[in-house]
Amino acid sequence: MNPAQKRILIVGGVAGGATCAARARRLCETCEIVVFERGPHVSFANCGLPYFVGDVIQSETNLLVASPALFAHRFNIEVHTETEVIRIDRQTRTIAVRDLRTDAIRQESYDALVLATGAQPVRPPLPGIDLPGIHVLRTIPDSRKIKAAVAHAQRVVLVGGGFIGLEMAENLVGLGLHVTLLELADQVLPPLDPEMAAYAAERLKAHGVNLRLGEGVESFEKSPEHGLNVRTSKGEALATDLVILGIGVRPESGLAAAAGLELGALGGIRVDEWMRTSDPAIWAVGDVVEVKNRVTGEWQLVPLAGPANRQGRVAATAILHHFACSDGTRSPLKFDGVLGTAACEVFGLTIACTGASEKVLRRAGMDYEKVYLHPGHHASYFPGAKPIHIKLLFSKTDGRILGAQAVGEIDVARRIDVIATAMMQEATVFDLENLELCYAPQFGAAKDPVNLAGMIAANHLRGDLPLADWEELTTTTALLLDVRSEAEFAGDHIPHAQNLPLETLRERLHELPRDREIWLVCGVGQRAYYAYRLLQQKGLRVKVLSGGMQTYRARRRARD
Repeated sequence: MNPAQKRILIVGGVAGGATCAARARRLCETCEIVVFERGPHVSFANCGLPYFVGDVIQSETNLLVASPALFAHRFNIEVHTETEVIRIDRQTRTIAVRDLRTDAIRQESYDALVLATGAQPVRPPLPGIDLPGIHVLRTIPDSRKIKAAVAHAQRVVLVGGGFIGLEMAENLVGLGLHVTLLELADQVLPPLDPEMAAYAAERLKAHGVNLRLGEGVESFEKSPEHGLNVRTSKGEALATDLVILGIGVRPESGLAAAAGLELGALGGIRVDEWMRTSDPAIWAVGDVVEVKNRVTGEWQLVPLAGPANRQGRVAATAILHHFACSDGTRSPLKFDGVLGTAACEVFGLTIACTGASEKVLRRAGMDYEKVYLHPGHHASYFPGAKPIHIKLLFSKTDGRILGAQAVGEIDVARRIDVIATAMMQEATVFDLENLELCYAPQFGAAKDPVNLAGMIAANHLRGDLPLADWEELTTTTALLLDVRSEAEFAGDHIPHAQNLPLETLRERLHELPRDREIWLVCGVGQRAYYAYRLLQQKGLRVKVLSGGMQTYRARRRARD
């Protein structure tokens, strides 16, 4: 087969479709490549939209990654914007295309078809959901509408506490609006575990956001005095000038479903490792597909730009390999699943995660262990050290890293990126403790937070650091022993704990029971570890509460 005779049609641009088109051209100069995009822009940075609304990004043109003219002149790729693909005929390998400006419909033939139709915001069928003043944020036109509404508003209700909801909260507060954020779950940021998400919730409240957790929307009503009333699941009516929905997105897979392509249980298009659908001439990439979780092996939806870009490269490579090879061999470039590595910032606080959360591991029935730590982002003796709160999840049997979450003000994403890189290589916590990472006092410490996470986890697996289970704190019969100073203990402590400062332990060993397990706690875990080493060698049965009082407070905030 001669690739020069082949025609590649791509439905949708943005991350996955645009990347696939550009990669296909790099691999084949003579193929005909055509992109159809329903919206006015073929490639734009939708992750920047909240910051465009908030005037952090002041020019709309800064959001445009590539224009149809650039695709034409640089890549010789034909782009049709404001053009909707309305039907796929798999038998004749043609698509029906509607020009949204003229309503004219035409047929286009393909040798390979790529679906990058993305996802659409969730708009639940609530009473009043279609009233004026209720917005979603997914495209540049959406952001224009919100900017226009915000210019005349004082109050806004955000529905949904995911990444978009938090970023919108920060930007709208920055514009001087009174912001209420409703989240039906008992935490913000669903990819995190509750005690880690509690740091973000605390930061939102500190900056004036009216955060209402465990409270959803029942209906919307038009108000004669102001814009809207939002009726909540707790029976309250919230007066607001506008509403922004950030409940999530669902795959825009209707076109694929109508064509008879296989869909997964979550509604996304089912693809193989080469992004091929159940039709051998059709591929799919981006938010419209279901992907395998690299940790649990389960199918999931991951609407992130990074995976979409990689999928576009994989699909383009597979298509050209398919054109060139008639022996059935597969392209060497594959998409092996996702970790879901992500980050966001809210009021100067960075929240990042990779791999599976504890919630996900429980649902998957996987055996795991966890550690908490709260080191400084660089050497403590150098001015300006800020804490990074880290949760590391790993396999009990072999120490394989299963996931990590981190929250802090500086260099948080870098630490999660290191752990994500290690996970892609199926590394263990024993590998983390031995990583050779940059050290200078303004950048890190001789024991980087990533190293420390590995050391704590590895010590536990080697039997050098038995960990108590935070989940059993309220039911345990163990003695809770706080080894901080008397002043620290007086400031705040776990109920029913006893205080025995680390510096007095050797002289007061006779006060500790030998017929009862002892659980140790300190500020962040270090002094409790020192106490464990001492008491264990004296024959006492001892465990450590990982992360100390810092973790206890985070869990208490999540609970309250």
